[in-house]
Amino acid sequence: MNFDLEIGQRVSLLDEAISGLITGLEGERVYIQTDDEFEIVVFKNEIVPDKKLDIRFNSDFNAALEQKNAAYKRKKKPTNKIKGIIPPMEVDLHIHQLTANERGMSAYDKLNLQLDVARSKLEFAISKRIQRIVFIHGVGEGVLRAELEYLFSRYEQIKFYDADFQKYGLGATEVYIYQNVPPN
Repeated sequence: MNFDLEIGQRVSLLDEAISGLITGLEGERVYIQTDDEFEIVVFKNEIVPDKKLDIRFNSDFNAALEQKNAAYKRKKKPTNKIKGIIPPMEVDLHIHQLTANERGMSAYDKLNLQLDVARSKLEFAISKRIQRIVFIHGVGEGVLRAELEYLFSRYEQIKFYDADFQKYGLGATEVYIYQNVPPN
């Protein structure tokens, strides 16, 4: 092969799938540090320049590295939001999320607090035209779930169904609010 070799040049071996950077030149011998951090010695006629990534180590290397890192930082991170689909509003109805101290509350009081919060969040979503809400109620004995279904069935402009199993398991109900029905 007839090409100039420089220290810091990226090369590949002709007969093997090994590539790396030239760390030293001595006559016909070329010292290469492979991508696996091994140092090997080969002859000039056993290598070819690697055109994919040819970085020469010189005084401008740090500047080039900083420029490359800055370009990666400027790239916009992909969003998890699928275009056109807004993630649902989540309302956690677990009692420890709703009150700081549940001591002294009967099961009836806890259930009423959870239903009041659910009703107010649903009314808020309807008034603010939020289309989807997930009520996280937990599995438990199913009392809260049954009461929520009764509450949701009283609204004409909504439908409700089990929320995404992979994300919430069995303890959540998603409510879809139809936006073309005017609120009462």
